[in-house]
Amino acid sequence: MKHATIREIKHETSRVMSMVESGQSVEIRRRSKPIAILSPVVSQQAPAMPDFIARLRDIYGDQVLETTHTDLISEARGER
Repeated sequence: MKHATIREIKHETSRVMSMVESGQSVEIRRRSKPIAILSPVVSQQAPAMPDFIARLRDIYGDQVLETTHTDLISEARGER
């Protein structure tokens, strides 16, 4: 693991940050004692959303239903 002092962080921030961006962890030291570790962020991908349209096509194919869900709900509520 690379290390850097507080002075290097203050005066050579871009060099230290480029080490971190390249995937290296950097130990920060004050008076030769380690006080922190800078490490690159591990990016997490958002979970993929299910493809609902593909699921509906698998179930119904090209079939067009005579009544819509809105009609069914209105009928169940007694609005029609």
